[in-house]
Amino acid sequence: MPLQKCAERSLDALSFLVSDARYGLGAFLGVYLITEHGWDAGEVGAALSIGGLTGLVAQAPMGALVDAVRAKRLLIAAAVVLVTATCLAIPLAPRFWPVVVAGVVGALAGVTIGPTLAAISLGVVGPDRFARRAGRNEALFHLGDGVICLGILVTAPFFGSPVLFWSMGFTMLASVVAAAAVPARAIDHSVARGLLPGAVRAEGPSAWRLLLGSRPLIAFAACGALFHLANASMLGLVSQKLALQNLGQGITLTAASAIAAQSVMVPVAAFAGARADAWGRRPLLLAAFAALALRGVLYTLWDNTAWLIAVQLLDGVGAGLIGALFPVVIADLTRGSGHFAAAQGVVGTVHGVGGVLSAGLAGQMVVRAGYDATFLALAAVAALGGVLFWLTMPETRGQRQRWAPP
Repeated sequence: MPLQKCAERSLDALSFLVSDARYGLGAFLGVYLITEHGWDAGEVGAALSIGGLTGLVAQAPMGALVDAVRAKRLLIAAAVVLVTATCLAIPLAPRFWPVVVAGVVGALAGVTIGPTLAAISLGVVGPDRFARRAGRNEALFHLGDGVICLGILVTAPFFGSPVLFWSMGFTMLASVVAAAAVPARAIDHSVARGLLPGAVRAEGPSAWRLLLGSRPLIAFAACGALFHLANASMLGLVSQKLALQNLGQGITLTAASAIAAQSVMVPVAAFAGARADAWGRRPLLLAAFAALALRGVLYTLWDNTAWLIAVQLLDGVGAGLIGALFPVVIADLTRGSGHFAAAQGVVGTVHGVGGVLSAGLAGQMVVRAGYDATFLALAAVAALGGVLFWLTMPETRGQRQRWAPP
């Protein structure tokens, strides 16, 4: 098999398998702690916020590490192992501070997985084919997540919550094998860090100066923060609502909700990657904000289990578009700087502010005002983010910034 083809097939496998470690237990963690150990939504939100804050602070330095390290295959494999180990430790001590510590350690490793996969992909296919490759990565990531959730949906009624941890152990081992299968010679390490072909060192300003000196990056970071403020807690909240309405079926219904979203994310992410160069990034990202705002409103119309799961289909539109196009927009605006992964970390830090606030604020709001009021508030935030994006964010396809030596 030719080197390029072998590398891309290995990237396919890695994108598919790494889904179980990229975000740890995700929404399942809140359901597990509420149904198995008696936590409430406020405690879950507080514990997740602490780990999320750690990941938030770590994104920029860990992105700089990804740019600097040539052993990117080893880096992503080590991150997957560490995230999985922290998740497997939670059942041993399901109390507040042990869960917080596990979340902190897992967050430090988890924030490197996405930028490292994107950097390896850019180094393999180059900038001209990166949009399609990024969309393929995201589609396979969601396909892998959906398959894992389907496995949990089928097995959880018989084996209970332990299936969450068994699946993580299996995908950890498979991800390490997939990372090792990417041929080292297929990766152009200069291109992988965002340098122009033939360049050997970073010529642009630091990643933070890139953000502060670029109005499009500032707009993308700020609007993305509002998107994640509205989006990050929605699946967890609807999963909690389903678990409380259907006692004993929380894990199963959370898996069903995730599968509904993933079934849409797969084609949407692939479509975004295929059409981003022809249509541009901006209209696709505006559609993501619209889908998120509509989703928040629809959750409040009916408490029927089937309805709540069906509304999750819109998660596939919003998250699929944002996930596929995030590294593409960053690559557009930082090309030639040598800080591709670090810039992902910096912008991701700003986006993460929204995600961290979402977990904490939504949990407390549910306790005080209920689920429907919380969903409407999140929908309003998404609508505000969409309006600001429309007003401030240019089309990056035609404004690729190339940093040159002074």
